[in-house]
Amino acid sequence: MNFAPDELLRYSRHLTLPEVGVTGQERLRDAKVLLIGAGGLGSPAALYLAAAGVGRLGLVEFDTVDLSNLQRQILHGTSAVGTPKLESAKARLADLNPHVEVVTYPHQLTSANAVDTIRGWDIVLDGSDNFPTRYLVNDACVLLSKPYVYGSIFRFDGQVSVFGAPDGPCYRCLFAEPPPVGLVPNCAEAGVLGVLPGIIGSLQALEAIKMVIGIGESLIGRLVLFDALSLRFRELAVRRDPACAVCGDAPTVTELVDYEAFCGVGAPKAETGDIAPQELSAALGSANPPLVLDVREEWEHGISRIAGSILIPLHQLPERVNELDSRRDIVALCHHGLRSRTAQQFLLGAGFHSVRNLAGGIDRWSEQVEGGKGRY
Repeated sequence: MNFAPDELLRYSRHLTLPEVGVTGQERLRDAKVLLIGAGGLGSPAALYLAAAGVGRLGLVEFDTVDLSNLQRQILHGTSAVGTPKLESAKARLADLNPHVEVVTYPHQLTSANAVDTIRGWDIVLDGSDNFPTRYLVNDACVLLSKPYVYGSIFRFDGQVSVFGAPDGPCYRCLFAEPPPVGLVPNCAEAGVLGVLPGIIGSLQALEAIKMVIGIGESLIGRLVLFDALSLRFRELAVRRDPACAVCGDAPTVTELVDYEAFCGVGAPKAETGDIAPQELSAALGSANPPLVLDVREEWEHGISRIAGSILIPLHQLPERVNELDSRRDIVALCHHGLRSRTAQQFLLGAGFHSVRNLAGGIDRWSEQVEGGKGRY
């Protein structure tokens, strides 16, 4: 046993457990776990992995701390707002356990760097919040034979599983194709109960710790669904698909691809009908200004709005569509541009001639055009 006196005291509750003991703690000390994201899921996972004594902890994150993060991203504090999340995370983890080496990757995970980033780690924990990154992490881990712990959250619901393990399923075995663009809003659009990522991220950390030590029953081949409102867990069996494009018997994906293109969320092209905030501002001052349709909820409209806009929440649009003139040039907006994209597609399908989507929504408008508008 090669632990310093303060480590023996720090890990004493682990050492007391027969299932962990000295051998298990040594395995934790020798383990290398990479976390994709230091946000809602990555925060509790990083804290518990560091507290448990995982010897080398990697963090992939390129974002800065925003005030809206603090309702759920407990790795960061008010004093860190505006600073890189990696700086905040590294300082907090060093204070929590100075025996843990924290390795930071201040970049977005892409097809160009994922293999080099993931290659040297034992386990990958996915705390991302978008489909392109999930498919990228899955494919890279399968190609590198690295197990990864999957987690996702949406409003009051969460999911956890382990993918990419030998003979086990991968993420594509469960979700062979990404959902249509706009079908699943992100946390900024749909909201999320602040404690939910704490629960799901902690379960991800638990799975990683169990794998490192070699105890318990893994979530390989099982998907756990959690409903926070009813406090109920459900479990689904997930089997490896022999026809899977990545882990199947005859895989067709043998190298990383363009995942934003695969998920249909690449940079919008001109023909998709986006309009930039500055362009809309100029159009509103013209002789024939467009009609601005706000599809957010009433409480959001009360925080910030574009003067003269018409409020019809997205869920009311089908029954109130006759309130709009189909011959008008319409610009739809929401918080960040996802709900308004759905409204745009609905109106075009209903026979409207000119419907554009405000790129970045009211949030980008507030940032680039009217700085005094309330942001949320």
